[in-house]
Amino acid sequence: MTEYNDLVTSTQEITKEALHKLGFDEGMYELIKEPLRFLEVRIPIRMDDGTVKTFTGYRAQHNHAVGPTKGGIRFHPDVNKEEVKALSMWMTMKCGITNLPFGGGKGGIICDPRQMSNQELERLSRGYVRAISQFVGPESDIPAPDVYTNPQIMSWMMDEYSKINRSNAFAFITGKPLSLGGSQGRNRATALGAVITIEEATKRKNIDIKGSRVAIQGFGNAGSFIAKILHDMGAKIVAISESFGALHDSNGLDVDRLVELKEQHGRVTHLYDNVIPNEQLFEVDCDILVPAALSNQINEVNAHHIKAKIIAEAANGPTTPEATRILTERGVLIIPDVLASAGGVTVSYFEWVQNNQGYYWSEEEVNTKLRDKMVEAFNTIYDLAEDRKMDMRLAAYVLGIKRTAEASRFRGWA
Repeated sequence: MTEYNDLVTSTQEITKEALHKLGFDEGMYELIKEPLRFLEVRIPIRMDDGTVKTFTGYRAQHNHAVGPTKGGIRFHPDVNKEEVKALSMWMTMKCGITNLPFGGGKGGIICDPRQMSNQELERLSRGYVRAISQFVGPESDIPAPDVYTNPQIMSWMMDEYSKINRSNAFAFITGKPLSLGGSQGRNRATALGAVITIEEATKRKNIDIKGSRVAIQGFGNAGSFIAKILHDMGAKIVAISESFGALHDSNGLDVDRLVELKEQHGRVTHLYDNVIPNEQLFEVDCDILVPAALSNQINEVNAHHIKAKIIAEAANGPTTPEATRILTERGVLIIPDVLASAGGVTVSYFEWVQNNQGYYWSEEEVNTKLRDKMVEAFNTIYDLAEDRKMDMRLAAYVLGIKRTAEASRFRGWA
């Protein structure tokens, strides 16, 4: 929990600075520094062995001044209040950066889905929706998948909400299967959004993405998709890592083989003998570094050893404030997490729009619209950083919070 307390504090500090740059007073900061609404619910579930276990769940709704709140639901044993609050604030930033008519939301349940049967997960998913049903909906708060949740869990939740409201409420939740109103392109939207920002960054740094050397910390859904997309574009993936260790080959790893092994075994580095310690990945000679794992991985110690010219933060909060300062002074272009990982919520928005219209787009249309959003967001933030002499993270927060603050002011909230 200390980790997320630190992230909440650093997020609040940079939000305060962003609001100051925009000319807002302390009253606006006091409104925005915490979620407007935070729910804690208790969910009793009948387990397969006949016993009843009570789970704790949360839902944070950061700010709805510009529209419904939006954000995922994670199932994880380490879910806690501070984590959910911090993530809801970041979602507000992502929505503001990509100019979506949403505020940030986030939810979670303290549980270990890996130790639960499908039947138990269904009961838990439906129980959570019943517990929060009076506070969520297509026009108030729209959930989505997150850590250890998936299209099946979204389907159960959508069905439960539909039963409560006696309608097919497809627009209540996103990340659904295609047969239940899901969107084409959703499964790799976060990774594709990150890659689009990397493409824009390489243009600014005069780097040819074809032949560029890329190191990726983390080979989960985001990391593996990013590796595959960049590999197919001609980049050389020279290093990847998981919790077991890292793989490094200056000539480029066999990404297709790694993806195949991941699909078969769930993880890959434990299958190799020539692994290197994870911390060495940050010292690899590369053009682009993608932290796609845990927070606070790049710090004031290892920042001095990073050789990359571009860092794309596919993870939440992977770079400490001190490391951000060091790297920015060295001329490293940091694509901040609230920008690099905004592709997921953007295509979730597209899914919500399609559900409300009852008209569905092709994957090509979705990807084209996603590219338009991400390119505009990157270039607006980059130009703002250059014009105002600020780092990319602060520029992203200035853009990310501007619309919410202005809408809150016009509503008379602060």
